[in-house]
Amino acid sequence: MSLEIFPPLMFAGLALILLLGFPVAFSLAALGVACGGIAIAMGWFPAGFLAALPLNVFGILSNDLLLAIPFFTLMGCILERCGLAEDMLDSMGQLFGPVRGGLGYSVIIVGFILGAITGTVAGQVIAMAMISLPVMMRYGYSMRYSTGVLAASGTITQLVPPSLVLVVLADQLGRSVGDMYKGAWGPAILQVLLFALYTFILSRLRPQDVPGIPKEARTLVGWKLWAKCLRGILPSAVLIFAVLGSMGGLPGIDHAIATPTEAGAMGALGAFALAALHRRLSWPLLNNAMASTMRMTAMVVFILIGSRAFSLVFQGVNGGLWIEHMLAALPGGQLGFLIAVNIFIFFLAFFLDFFEIAFIILPLLAPVAHKLGIDLVWFGVLICVNMQTSFMHPPFGFALFYLRGISDTLAKNGTLPRKVESRDLYLGAIPWVAMQLILVAIVIFVPETVTALLDKEKVVDVDKMQISAPQRAAGDEAAPERDDPSKMFADEPK
Repeated sequence: MSLEIFPPLMFAGLALILLLGFPVAFSLAALGVACGGIAIAMGWFPAGFLAALPLNVFGILSNDLLLAIPFFTLMGCILERCGLAEDMLDSMGQLFGPVRGGLGYSVIIVGFILGAITGTVAGQVIAMAMISLPVMMRYGYSMRYSTGVLAASGTITQLVPPSLVLVVLADQLGRSVGDMYKGAWGPAILQVLLFALYTFILSRLRPQDVPGIPKEARTLVGWKLWAKCLRGILPSAVLIFAVLGSMGGLPGIDHAIATPTEAGAMGALGAFALAALHRRLSWPLLNNAMASTMRMTAMVVFILIGSRAFSLVFQGVNGGLWIEHMLAALPGGQLGFLIAVNIFIFFLAFFLDFFEIAFIILPLLAPVAHKLGIDLVWFGVLICVNMQTSFMHPPFGFALFYLRGISDTLAKNGTLPRKVESRDLYLGAIPWVAMQLILVAIVIFVPETVTALLDKEKVVDVDKMQISAPQRAAGDEAAPERDDPSKMFADEPK
């Protein structure tokens, strides 16, 4: 065996071991250590090379930015359990309900708002499905449209700041979290508009699939209805703007007064305040939220350790150079690279979670993107847009699994009139996956959707630079002596 063919074999082993279904973190670590032993036996690097692994792991885990993960996770876990989703969906459903497709619009808008304050796909999809799916079925909405819009509106949380995915991508790409948030606003809003446009077109072509609910079904009208809408939206908006604005994550704000970790801590405190405002703050809620945060944080840390063990050995056998030469040689330059990478990640997302893609694949792609002159903030947001599809892929999408579980429960207890078939789930997801891929194409071919909201770099013209020295004060007799090197130390003792 030669060193030249070992990186491709190691990469193939990575694909194989991921398909076996064992926990990714431990599979990666085992593969990395085993390949490191082979490399040492073949003499490709010394045994002391692996001694750097503990220091590497310690260096990564001492990164202060990673502290933002448990804070943002705790914030999301509290908010998804404090009744915000119920209040928003009820008020928005009554506000838009009489319009054809109105329940769909309300799910899309509430999904966008909840995505900005919770950041968890599972809780968001389950909460919205429990509340909205029975109502949509009651008023004759198409099963395929209903399941599709609920799953898609839940997955948009991965793209809407302050998304946890964007924090991880910023860390892996070495870019500011605030810049990553600013760049994500354009695609996130475009995604909502695409979803709403599809609902509007469907309401014109197939009005029987998205009928309006009768006005007599509205229990609130006038100011009471608007007051309920604002009671759910305004406190959430204040929390979003406070968290994002403090770290410079909003367009037009070019100065950060807090680190992402500090902003996450402030967001968690704000989540406690919102839960208390909705009278849902209790010990069981706090206990569940902290347990979920602990599980999520532990999963991220173990994946990070496993991916570091693999990548250290992979780089040691020149795997990075192999990836760079292979991708840099693609026809089409930047465009060819972006298309190939997005196709690769689209299919990889059938099997891997976004954390796994970010920690395993992104470190291999980022150096090539940088060498090709691609803006890494744009590249990171583009990857985030693509990774949304990992939750919607039939038949492996996690959002579809969540919908399957909650719909079966609702059908068993009689809340739904009939069981949701797998065919409805999968066929209903296809149009929404297509819209997510359309957004990927838009971001590739119109990079201004990301870069337009970023702070403009200050360009310094070297030819126009002027260097000025301070003027000598009048009557300064000691200055000539200071300018004379021979007299600089004249007064010093011999």
